[in-house]
Parts: sequence; C-alpha cells; structure tokens
Amino acid sequence: MNTKDKWNLKHLNRITQLTEPQPNPRLKKLASYFKEGGTALDIACGLGGNSLFLAGMNNQVEAIDISDVAINYVQEQAAKDNLSVQPRVTDLTDLDTLNWPSNPFDFIVMSYYLDRSLFPIVKNVLKDGGYFFMETYYQSPYTEEQGVSDQYKLKSNELLIEFGDWKVLYFEENEQEGWQSIFCQKR
Repeated sequence: MNTKDKWNLKHLNRITQLTEPQPNPRLKKLASYFKEGGTALDIACGLGGNSLFLAGMNNQVEAIDISDVAINYVQEQAAKDNLSVQPRVTDLTDLDTLNWPSNPFDFIVMSYYLDRSLFPIVKNVLKDGGYFFMETYYQSPYTEEQGVSDQYKLKSNELLIEFGDWKVLYFEENEQEGWQSIFCQKR
C-alpha cells in the first residue's frame, strides 16, 4: 500500500470516530500569540483541527496533506463553518511542489509529522517575527513500544538545537508520552 492510500485509510477510520476535529492542546494554550488576520500554514494538517482553530481566529490558513480524504474533510468543515481555509493535497516528500515565495506566512504549524528536510523551507517561508509551532514524537526511553520508527522521532532537544537562533517561547519534552514540542518566533 502506498503512502497516500495508507493515510486515506487512516483518516477514513478517524472520521467515523470523530465528532469534531480538535487543535493540539499546547497550540491552543498559546493562542494569545496569534494575531487575528494573519496567514498560516498547517503542514501535514490531517483532519484539520489546527487549521480550523487558526481559521476560527480570523486567519487565512493554507492546509496541506497527502491524503485527499483528509483534505476533502477539512474543506467540508471549513465551508460548514464559513472559515478561510485553503486545503490542498500535497506530497510533502516532493519538495518541488512546495513553491511558496519567501516569507508569506505569519504562523506555521506542523503536528505529528517529521521530515527534517522541511526545516529550511519553514525557515524560508515564515515572516520575520512569525511563529512556528511543532510537536511530534521523540526518542524517549519510556515509549520504545509506541509503534513509531526512530526515523520519525526527534532526538532529545533536537528542536531546540534546530531553532536555537530563534526566540523560544515554549519547549517541552514529555518523556512519559514521548512527544517533543516547540513554539518559537523567527528573529
């Protein structure tokens, strides 16, 4: 099964169990940093909890994901709630499809997706003074049986090192649950 089919199947299963897509709880707590009327990019948006949350704060959101099932769902939810979300099917492993001009976004969110080759793109397409939120799995000794390959897990403090020249406003490694989260501002 190819990657797109795998994610389409996962999202179809999630849709049947979902009442309403929810934003990442840590992103939601940081909402005071997001000014209204900004531009946001949600990378690997899944079923759009973060996208819909940001759009609900009167931001224009571009939501990208490889799954057309997820993108169709986000599009339906945004239309139902009259939110400004432009969902787009995008294969994030094909970097040539990511052709944004420099600095178009005020906010970028990437949740539970890791492709380190996207870090330079994030740094290029975020405006100076813009905010980046990322949370994903990391290599915690407590979560080795998580079912996620170490290839898709951050190393301890990896996001702090990668974005160390930015203003870090929030950082956490949750060893028990095996996730690492950063919220930082581009200088």
